[in-house]
Amino acid sequence: MPPRQFSLLKTLLFLLCLGPLIGLAYGLATDGLGANPIEALTRGLGDWTLRFLLITLAVTPLRRLTGLNWLARLRRMLGLYAFFYALLHFTSYVWLEQFFDWAAIWKDIVKRPFISVGFASFLLLIPLAATSTNAMIKRLGGKRWQTLHRAVYAIAVFAVLHFWWMVKKDITQPAIYAAVLALLLGVRLYWVMQSRWMGGAGRRG
Repeated sequence: MPPRQFSLLKTLLFLLCLGPLIGLAYGLATDGLGANPIEALTRGLGDWTLRFLLITLAVTPLRRLTGLNWLARLRRMLGLYAFFYALLHFTSYVWLEQFFDWAAIWKDIVKRPFISVGFASFLLLIPLAATSTNAMIKRLGGKRWQTLHRAVYAIAVFAVLHFWWMVKKDITQPAIYAAVLALLLGVRLYWVMQSRWMGGAGRRG
């Protein structure tokens, strides 16, 4: 893709990724988030965190299936948006739901499994966001940076569990997210196994 077209596409995607936040903020300002707006806001920010995680994980399969290599250059921004919405989700919980009551927050983390895995997922996202720059890639080295960023797979699993365990009755949505994640991880596992098999066949030959 020509540089000018890619720059325009990236700018449009950047603005599009802000759309969910604008929609939630507008709903909060206009009483459009239902009877419990704080819960709806926190839940909405969490939903979009999970969606951006899955979208980020989908970039590589889409690139390999379509041959559109420029998609890889959007992955970092999408991953940072996942962290951005996770940070807002966590902030909404700490500030608007718990009013910075750290004792109550810690009690939640320890006693409620869905809070525990959600908190773990957020903590694991922090070093990924902090090492997302080109300078940090050079500082860590390509292999160490890649190993660190494979934590995104565990983060996504924890995020799905967080949503699944939070839902009390209708698990339709978390089941859909779990199925999408299983597909994305399954494709990666297939590629790894295929690569090892081909490598072993090559050595035998």
